[in-house]
Parts: sequence; C-alpha cells; structure tokens
Amino acid sequence: MSHILIVEDEAIIRTALRKLLERHRYKVSEAGSVREALNKYRLNTVDLIISDLRLPGAPGTDLLKPAGDIPVLIMTSYASLRSAVDSMRMGAADYIAKPFDHDEMITTIRRVIGKAEQSRIQAPAEKESTNAIAGMIGNSQVMRELYGRIHKVAPTDATVLVHGETGTGKELVARAIHEESHRAGKPLISVNCAAIPETLIESELFGYEKGAFTGAQSAREGLVAAADGGTLFLDEIGELPLEAQARLLRVIQEGEVRPIGSIESRKVNVRLVAATHRNLRQLAADRKFREDLYYRINVVQITLAPLRERGRDILALAEHLLEKFCQKIERPLLRLSPEAIQAITTYAWPGNVRELENAIQRAVILTDRSSAEIDHKILDIDLDLVPVEEARGSTRPRSLHTDPREDLSLEDYFARFVIEHQDTMSETELAKKLGVSRKCLWERRQKLGIPRKKTRRSAVAEA
Repeated sequence: MSHILIVEDEAIIRTALRKLLERHRYKVSEAGSVREALNKYRLNTVDLIISDLRLPGAPGTDLLKPAGDIPVLIMTSYASLRSAVDSMRMGAADYIAKPFDHDEMITTIRRVIGKAEQSRIQAPAEKESTNAIAGMIGNSQVMRELYGRIHKVAPTDATVLVHGETGTGKELVARAIHEESHRAGKPLISVNCAAIPETLIESELFGYEKGAFTGAQSAREGLVAAADGGTLFLDEIGELPLEAQARLLRVIQEGEVRPIGSIESRKVNVRLVAATHRNLRQLAADRKFREDLYYRINVVQITLAPLRERGRDILALAEHLLEKFCQKIERPLLRLSPEAIQAITTYAWPGNVRELENAIQRAVILTDRSSAEIDHKILDIDLDLVPVEEARGSTRPRSLHTDPREDLSLEDYFARFVIEHQDTMSETELAKKLGVSRKCLWERRQKLGIPRKKTRRSAVAEA
C-alpha cells in the first residue's frame, strides 16, 4: 500500500483528497504547512508528497530538497501555471491545476508513483549512461534510458531496429548512433522506403548496369554502395517489397551488393539502422515481411516513447522550439502564456514531436500582436496551437447537488464555494479567495453552468 502525504492548508480540500485516496487504497497522512510536514513526518517514509504551491509560511517547493528522491506533486491554481512549471524545473515530479476531478488526480498519482518505483527497483549496475545527446531534448526517465541505449550500441557494428510512432524522431536516433560510432567520418545515407515507388526501390538501393532495363542509359551506383564504410538508415523498412528484402538480406549476411543486371557482386561494409512504426513480427507472421530478414535486423531494438508519455519533456521541447522559430523568422523572443502551457501539457499529441514542432511554428507565424504586447514577450497561442475541445476535454457541467458530508471533488468544491459566497463577495474577492484570476473564475462559471448573479447596481441600471 503506497503512503501519500498531503500538504494543504485548506481543510476541505485536504479532507476531500484524503477520502478520495483512501477509497483507492492509499495510506494517507496530512499536514497544513511545510513546517508541519517537516516536523511531524519523516519524508523518506512516504511514497509521494502532494503539496499545494501556496502555503502559509513557505511555498510547497520548499519540500523538494528535503524530499530527496521522493516525488513531489505540486497543486496550483489555474492562474499560477507559470509558477507550477517553474516548480517542475526545480525538481517537482509533476503539477496538477485546480480545480480538477477525481479521475485526473488518481491517474496522475498512479503515473508519478509508478515512475518512481521503476527508478528505485532498477539496480545501479544496470543503470545506463544518461549523458544527453546533441540535438535531442528531454530529461525524462524514458529519454535517459534512450540515451544510455544509444551510448552502448553506437560503438558497435550491430544492426539496430528503431521502433516508434510517426513523428517520434527515429531519424534523429539513427544520426546519433552514426555520429557516436567509429563510422562518423563516413557517410550516413538515409532512405525512406515508403517515399520511393515500389518499381524503383531496388534500382535506387542496389544500383544497376547500363542496359539492365528500358531507360538505363548508363550504370548507376545504388545507395547501399554509396554508404560503404558508413551507415545506411532505412526508414519505414516495413514498406520494402519482398524482392528488395531478399537483396537486402544478402547485403547483411554476405556484406556484398549486386546491381541490377550485373553478374558480379561488390563487397560493401555498411552498418544498417532500420526504423518502422509497424509490427514487423506480425507482418512476418502474415508473410508480408521476410522472417529471416526480421531476425537479422532485430539484433538491438530501440523503442521510442510517444510524446504523451514524456512528461515534463513536452514543455521543454515546446520552449526550445519556440526559441528556435522566433530566431528563424526574426521575431522578438517570446514565451508561452499559462493558457498555452496548459494546452500543450494536456493535449495527447498523436503526431508526436513533429506535430508539436508544426504547431509551435504555426503559432509563431500567426501571432498578430501589437508592438506593446511583443515588448512584454508574451505569446498566447492557446487557440492557435491545438483544438481546444481536445486539449481541454469535455465541458459537461457537473452536478452541484452534493451532500457536504459526502466526498467532494475539487470542482464540486469550487462550484459550492462560488454558490455559497457570491451573494456576499464581489467577483474580485471570490477570485482572490479561490486563488484564480477573474478571467478564470468567469471561465469556470461557464464550464460549470453557474450564472453570475445580478448585483443591485446592475438591476437598477437595467430598470
């Protein structure tokens, strides 16, 4: 049973969280401030700390250093997402914006605890080198494991199969393997097997002799021969026709290539790196890919995680790309607004890094701001970046008729607080008490279906 420490000064939120976690079989301890947490508990005895960012006396980020390797999940209001992102740079495992629902909280907790447990059970002797690789952005666990695998396999001549969804950076991995190998001074030839027509792929890869077929006016060297001494990267190798697969198998097994129309073979020394997003084992079972070739290329397999599984890397990548495109089109250096940050970090990115790159570039190009706004270096790309419906999720109102003695989600708490205090507080006072901006308060009213009550002044004006 995982042990979670909640550090939150609002008693109602603490109680709601405790009941939620206990219902999901977590052991829970509570504290109302950083000082109480440090005085009352030994932080290294818990599995996760969930702390509000704004606490009396000291901010929740003051728990990061004494927590050591224990992950800290920061809670923050919608209006202070920038601070939450800064806390992640300081070492927080993740952040979650208030108000949020039960499913969102439990999913985040399971992900954070799962990653922490995976790191702890990994034996020191099995840990891979985590030195970053030029051109690759990210410091998440999956990226550190990727760096380690590349550092280990690059100095060898082993054939590598890179597997990952479209847009995850398979060619970057191939380039990194080449540049860290003893072949770095020789050519890296990249071929997208899906981009070359099936009737031309063999001649492109293996070359041909003069007169080998109609239109062969002269002999031509193939791309395999061009990579002699270096590395041949075959992207989307699953699209390679069976006839070409047989020729490629000979290159791997015998180290020789025979051009189309030739009776002689030529010796070549080529290191092969292949990539695919398809299940080659299943293709081999369906006889759409040669089984013997599959086992030849699958000596060392590197699997790239999709962007949605890379945690804080998403924001680091976005900020890197933002700076890159600002420089490229000679714009003032801009930064992401809290709304854009939330959109970026909550969107699933089915197109992975390539989709993120295109989105950031599009947003920078389409940004139309006055010079005054540009001078403040604020870029609000929430609407330009990703589909709002997908990034923000459903806007279906929640039920507000909850017995106060029953479990309250934080959205229910938000709604109840507004309904109970809007007669005695102004919008500014409500927003301040909830720790959000007036704009956020208005947006939450719209989402939860809570109309703003007319004040006496507005009623008189209408009369």
